[in-house]
Amino acid sequence: MSEAAEPTPLTEQENPRTAEISSLTTEEILRLMNEEDARVADAVAQVLTAVTRAVEIIVERLRVGGRLFYLGTGTSGRLGVLDAAEIPPTFGVAPEVIQGIIAGGYEACYRAVEASEDDVSAGARDLDARGLTKQDVLVGIAASGRTPYTVGAVKHARGLGAFTVAITCAPDSPITGAAEVSIVPVVGPEVIAGSTRLKAGTAQKLVLNMISTATMIRLGYVTGNRMTNVQTRNVKLRARAIRILIAESGVDEKSANETLDTAEGNLPVALVIAITRCEPAAAKRALADSSGVVLKAVEALRKKQ
Repeated sequence: MSEAAEPTPLTEQENPRTAEISSLTTEEILRLMNEEDARVADAVAQVLTAVTRAVEIIVERLRVGGRLFYLGTGTSGRLGVLDAAEIPPTFGVAPEVIQGIIAGGYEACYRAVEASEDDVSAGARDLDARGLTKQDVLVGIAASGRTPYTVGAVKHARGLGAFTVAITCAPDSPITGAAEVSIVPVVGPEVIAGSTRLKAGTAQKLVLNMISTATMIRLGYVTGNRMTNVQTRNVKLRARAIRILIAESGVDEKSANETLDTAEGNLPVALVIAITRCEPAAAKRALADSSGVVLKAVEALRKKQ
């Protein structure tokens, strides 16, 4: 007697609302896609409790020196690499703090390396190469929830004692059983059957935005809604840093430019100098002692003044 066929993941089933999409006009195609995309935000809203739990534990791990790893294949892996790459310039943390791992290596970011996702032990090897420990966090990203590379990596990380999170759009899939916290925005079948770079990819991106941004806020790298640790690596970012410096310290534009120059372009140092009127060396020491959090550095210096 033959075995029953494995059920098709929800994300790869055919969508009855788009069954005739190939015969529609361009505007009708776009309108239909937009209608389907509108369902994504609501799906993410339904899983905020799980996202909250994940963020709170990630913050705890990072506070004591742990690292956050995103891992996936194809679109899921590329989204993880993208989010990890955007954190250092936005929040001023070291690239090692949040890292992206994609099956097939970074070449897979711009060229499909599909066979690599079928190796159940490759994800574990990639994590070992990064020195994953029980202090760290692994977020496994898999739209279908059954990718061998990603599921194997999550099981390996959990076995080491690392905190494990799954982001998937397929309820009750293998990865949800492997991870400690599962974030499962149910977006339903795609506009084009199986093309999970669409709604599933959008949902994953929204969740990744939440995880990294909320984590950085909770760690103190944002003041109000300002990126007070932004890196001034180009003209646009320097202009943004000047605006933040003026808003946070009350100095005029000329003084803000002079202070940023004194701080060698380092906005956190410039903020501490402008707010406390301390010397650059004192600002750097206070920031080093406060893990780069501007408000903590300012508070520490004011207690000494």
